[in-house]
Amino acid sequence: MKTTTFLTFVGQQCGKAEEAINFYISLFPNSKIKGITKYDDGEAGGSPELIKYGLFELNGVEYMISESNYNHAWSFTPGVSLFVSCDTEEEIHSLFEKLSVDGGQVMVPLDNYQGEGDYGFGKKFGWCQDKYGISWQVNLSAK
Repeated sequence: MKTTTFLTFVGQQCGKAEEAINFYISLFPNSKIKGITKYDDGEAGGSPELIKYGLFELNGVEYMISESNYNHAWSFTPGVSLFVSCDTEEEIHSLFEKLSVDGGQVMVPLDNYQGEGDYGFGKKFGWCQDKYGISWQVNLSAK
C-alpha cells in the first residue's frame, strides 16, 4: 500500500497546474515530471490546455496533480500543507523566500521563530502559502 499527495487545481488556480509543477521542480534537487495527460477536446471537467492527470517528483517523492474547470465549492487550505525538512540555513531561507514571493503569503515568518519557543522538531521554522495556494511548512532540521 502507498499514499501519495494529490493536488487538485480548481477555481482561480485552474490553468496554473503545469506552471506550478515547473516552479516546484526548479526548487528541489532530484525532481522531475513523470507524466502529464491533458483533457481531450470536449471532455467533461476540462479543456485541452488543462491537466487531467499528472505525476511529478520533488526530491524523489511523488505527487499527483489535476485541474478541473467545474465550479467546485473547495480549493486549497492551509489546514493541509507540505512539510519540508531543510539541512542548512541557506537552504531554508532560499526556499522560504522563493515560495512566499510573487503572490504568496507568509503565515509564520522564519525570523520570528528564532529563540521564541520550540516547536519540537527543528532549529528554525516557517510557514507560507505560495502563489498557487499550496501551503508549505519549512523546517531547519536539528542535527
